[in-house]
Amino acid sequence: MRDFWLSCGHHLTDRDAGGGLVVTDEFLKAYLARPELNPPPDAGVVERTLHAVLLDEPRRPVDATEIAAIEDADARENFAVLLAWRDHLVRYPTLEAAYLALMRHGVGPTPALFINQLVHVILRNALDGCDDPFVLRAAELMFRPQRLTVHDGSLLAADDESISGANATPVSPLVSMMGLSPAGDIDVLSEDNAEDYFARSDRFDMALDLTAGRRGHAALAQAMQRFIAHLLALEVDIAPLSELRDARLSWYVGLDADGTRIGDRLWDGDALDEATTRRVVALYRLTFRDPSVMVNDIAGDPVYLILAMTPELTLRMKPQNLIVGLPVRDLEAVS
Repeated sequence: MRDFWLSCGHHLTDRDAGGGLVVTDEFLKAYLARPELNPPPDAGVVERTLHAVLLDEPRRPVDATEIAAIEDADARENFAVLLAWRDHLVRYPTLEAAYLALMRHGVGPTPALFINQLVHVILRNALDGCDDPFVLRAAELMFRPQRLTVHDGSLLAADDESISGANATPVSPLVSMMGLSPAGDIDVLSEDNAEDYFARSDRFDMALDLTAGRRGHAALAQAMQRFIAHLLALEVDIAPLSELRDARLSWYVGLDADGTRIGDRLWDGDALDEATTRRVVALYRLTFRDPSVMVNDIAGDPVYLILAMTPELTLRMKPQNLIVGLPVRDLEAVS
């Protein structure tokens, strides 16, 4: 089996009997290696001592007085945020359970970066054994912001961070076409280069064609199915649509903030103007294989999923909407 996404740290976790990821000391130590936490040469003795102690014993309780004693204000804030995150992760039997708790009860001040990293490693677990590069690349949309463009009739998504480097000389036709400065070469994933994905998966430097009816559009549906099945133990079928016309909108889920706003307008019976319609990236129809799990008044009806980009052509998918937004009875009991 070919590995992928080593950067998510899945190899630092254990698995429980149900297949969930269990936090290990090695996984927690990886957070201490982040630049924000690694004490600089001029760091104070309290900061350096606490960092060293936690590297030796990453689950060690730390009270507020120890954090307050750190000399640098930024370091105090960084340690407080990290330790709150650590305490949340170790409170639950698996990373999946920790994620579900956040999504169901509110993320509070948790940095979006930590949430995205958690989705990254959970998706790596959910997609374990997947050998389809298109599904894996599509799943990246669920934890990494994308920049979109239309070129020769194709809707292309490229990793926002990877195309925002400091090199002023475009080294890729795609980056040149987008008019952006690259961090490295960006290639559009295709049948010809698909096998290269596994060697490049941690570089996030392959763009995805999301044009309706093409493989990337369908691949995202498969990734979402695996995500829902893994976290909620619900079997669903998600079919890509080329348009949403004359559909009975019993229930919908926006897959991002703009998709939710567009869904709200459709729900209210508003007509979409041309500019708004162009911002719809993808549409899907979700059906439950066992309709009895659905809320009674719409049992058996399809759920429509709406993915959209911002007016600035960025895409920030919110996979948590698939967890908290589905019309499932006793949703919090599902896991």
